Amino acid sequence: MDTTKNKNAIPTTQAGAPEQLTKHDIDRAYMRFFFADEIPHSFDRYIAGALLYAMMPILRKLYKEPEQLKAAYKRQMLFFNTQATWGGGIITGLMSSLESERARQEYSREDITMTDDIMYNTKAGLMGALAGIGDAIDSGTIQYIFIAIALPWAQQGSGLGALIPFVLFACYQLGIGLFFARTGFKMGRSATTLMASSGVQTAISMLSILGMFMMGIIAGSYVKVSSPLEFILSGKKFVVQDTLNTVLPGILPLTVVMGVYFYYVKKGLKVTQSLLWLTGILLVLAAFHIL
Repeated sequence: MDTTKNKNAIPTTQAGAPEQLTKHDIDRAYMRFFFADEIPHSFDRYIAGALLYAMMPILRKLYKEPEQLKAAYKRQMLFFNTQATWGGGIITGLMSSLESERARQEYSREDITMTDDIMYNTKAGLMGALAGIGDAIDSGTIQYIFIAIALPWAQQGSGLGALIPFVLFACYQLGIGLFFARTGFKMGRSATTLMASSGVQTAISMLSILGMFMMGIIAGSYVKVSSPLEFILSGKKFVVQDTLNTVLPGILPLTVVMGVYFYYVKKGLKVTQSLLWLTGILLVLAAFHIL
C-alpha cells in the first residue's frame, strides 16, 4: 500500500469531486475572455461578464453542487476591469488556480482559506496595476512597432499596410495572453498555501486600499457637478462654486457619489432605480438653478 500519497488528494472519479484542470482548460478560459473582452460591458460591473464567461467551463468542472456553482458565479461577477492580455491573462489563470483550491477545500470539508474576500481582493489589487503595465507596453509601444513595420506598404497604397498591423497585434495579444494565463495558473498553484498568511493579507489589504483611492480618483474625474449659484453681498459678487473650489474642492461630486453609495447600502444594488432617482433629483435642482 502506497503511504506517500497526499491524504487530502481528491479522487477525480468520485461523484461530486472537482475535476483536475488541464492546460487546455486554462487556454480555453483565456481565449473565451480574449474574444468576449469589452462585449458584455456594463456601468456597474464593467467587464466582469467577460471574466465570468471565461471562467464558466472551469467552474463547472470544479463545483458539482448547484449552490456552490452559483456562489462561484457570483464571486466572478463582481466589478472587474483590466487590460486584455497582461491583466486578463494573469488574472484568468490565477483565479482558475484559486477556485481550484477553494473547490478542493469545500469538497474535503476543510477550513476555507480561499475566502471570497481573499479572492476578490487579490483580483482587485492586481487588475489596476496590470492594466497600467499592459496599456503602456501593448497599446503604447507594441502596436506602434507593427504600424511602423507596415507603414511603407501603406504609403505605396497597399492594403497590407492596414491589414498587417491589425493581424500581427491580434496574434501577439492572443499569444502573450495565453502565456500569462498559464503562468498565472502555475503561480497560483504554488502560492495558494501562502494566500492566508499575515504578510500576504497585509499586502492584499494595502492593494485594496490603493484600489479604493483609484476608484475615488476615477469618480472625481468623471462625475462633474457644479453650482451656478451667485449672490451679491455688500455690492460684491459671491460665487458659490468658486468658494467651494477654494475651501472644499470636489465636494459636490463626492456628495453625489456618496449619496449613490448609501442608496446601494440601504436599498441594494439597484442600479437602474438609483440612476432614475439621481436623474430626477439633479433635474429638479437644475430647474431651480441650484446645480
